[in-house]
Amino acid sequence: MSRSAGRAADATGHPPLWASRAGVAELAVLSRHVHRAWALPRTALGRAGWPPTLGQRLNLRWNYWWQAHLLDCLVDAQLRAPTPTRQHLVERLIRGIKVRNLGWWTNDYYDDIAWMGLALMRAEQQLGIPVPGALDAIAKQLREGWTDHAGGGIWWRRRDSFKNVPANGPAAILLARLARVTGQRTDLQRARATVEWMEERLADPRSGLLWDGLYINPDGSVRDVVRLVYTYCQGVFLGACVELADDERSGPWLDLAERTVSAVISGVTTDGVINGQGGGDGGLFAAILARYLAFAAPRLGRTAGGAASRLVYSSAEAAWRNRAAGPGGPLFGPDWSKPAVAPRSAGERKPERDMSVQVGGWMVLEAAALLERA
Repeated sequence: MSRSAGRAADATGHPPLWASRAGVAELAVLSRHVHRAWALPRTALGRAGWPPTLGQRLNLRWNYWWQAHLLDCLVDAQLRAPTPTRQHLVERLIRGIKVRNLGWWTNDYYDDIAWMGLALMRAEQQLGIPVPGALDAIAKQLREGWTDHAGGGIWWRRRDSFKNVPANGPAAILLARLARVTGQRTDLQRARATVEWMEERLADPRSGLLWDGLYINPDGSVRDVVRLVYTYCQGVFLGACVELADDERSGPWLDLAERTVSAVISGVTTDGVINGQGGGDGGLFAAILARYLAFAAPRLGRTAGGAASRLVYSSAEAAWRNRAAGPGGPLFGPDWSKPAVAPRSAGERKPERDMSVQVGGWMVLEAAALLERA
């Protein structure tokens, strides 16, 4: 048996546990949420809700950054168990995103486009799917988003007064990865400066957790610091530190990454499970942290790496244990430590209706499957 085949099946010929569960979650999310964009051939797009309202069927509100994470999960799945059918679906989703975004790759939100850039880069680099012009457009806008207001950092969105970790974290990850591919050291320097800025301005000196962001006056001074703690922020800071450590092992990056893992365990988990943060955008926050814990674990020291792995596995186990039954497969809740409640109609305001929550449940299972392969 080849080494790759050995990772794909156990001694009985069955797929490993987490790979199997991730595959089941994938089918459930695709069957309920993924359809053609505006009924156009050779396109796909994720519907924001299930059961869908009329507006969601028409993709009137389509949540651009949720699509990026849907795409990222499909890339995970293709790396886990490659098939021509899924490869074509990734291509259709990329096409559908661009169609729904009216032919553009970008919007006004720097966090949104950083996430899309990360997903598109993985599709191109790891699956061989070309996305001509996309990464150039996204990287150009991210580079232009950096200013010296409040000492540096990228804005949350264009023409705004807020800079935050949710925009700077994924931007730093993307710029570091781009530098590795293109050899442009200026992108690596900007990624390094971005992480240094987050550490200086938004790291809680007592807990080690990252705060959300800060409001800035026109003269560049800080008006207010938003000391809210989101799991999302910890994940992207961790991911950025690990990317920089891959290029500069002698720097402080692994120490910061290991501090973040320790702070996460102390501050944003309950009984070994990452805390949920509701539906809507919050439905993806815990899963983003799980993704970057899984990416980081093999690169960290034994203690921190083991702790990161255990947190991913225990969170995935909780999400799976507390799933509800839905058409096409499991349905996940916004808080993995509590039983999910299946919605019955499009009129219900249950977070389980949100694609973000369902992609989040799938994502934590893919994170566990990634560690299982490693």
